[in-house]
Amino acid sequence: MLNRTSKVNKINIATLAFSSVLQIGDSTIINGFSRAIAVQREAEIFYSNEGNFDAYSIFREPIPLPALNEAATMFTHHLNPVIKVNSIDIIGTSASSVIHIGNTQKVSLEARVKHIRQLLPMEEEQSPD
Repeated sequence: MLNRTSKVNKINIATLAFSSVLQIGDSTIINGFSRAIAVQREAEIFYSNEGNFDAYSIFREPIPLPALNEAATMFTHHLNPVIKVNSIDIIGTSASSVIHIGNTQKVSLEARVKHIRQLLPMEEEQSPD
C-alpha cells in the first residue's frame, strides 16, 4: 500500500445515505453494494406484494468486467508524502458511494436501481364536428 499521510483540516457532509461510507484512515478493501426499486405513479396506489428484487433480471445479471490484459508499468517518486487539504464540502452521497480519506488497496462498488414509471392511460381528445 502507498505510504502517504492524508491531512484534512475540515470536512462538512450534509447527507450520507443508503449504503454510503465515510472512511477516515487507511483500509485494505472497500466493498459497497446497494439496490433499490423506485416506483413512480400518477395514481396513489400501493400493492403489498411489491419490492421483490428476484422479480427483476437487473438484480440477477452478472456485471461484465473487461479483461485486464495490458501490462502497466508505473514509477512514482513522492517528494512530499503528505496530501494536505484545507476543507472538503459535500452536499450528499447515496447508493453505495464512498468518501475515503486515506489509502486503500482494493475498491469494489455496485449500485443497481430498477426504475418503474406507471402512468394513467391518456384520454383521447374529442375533435369538434
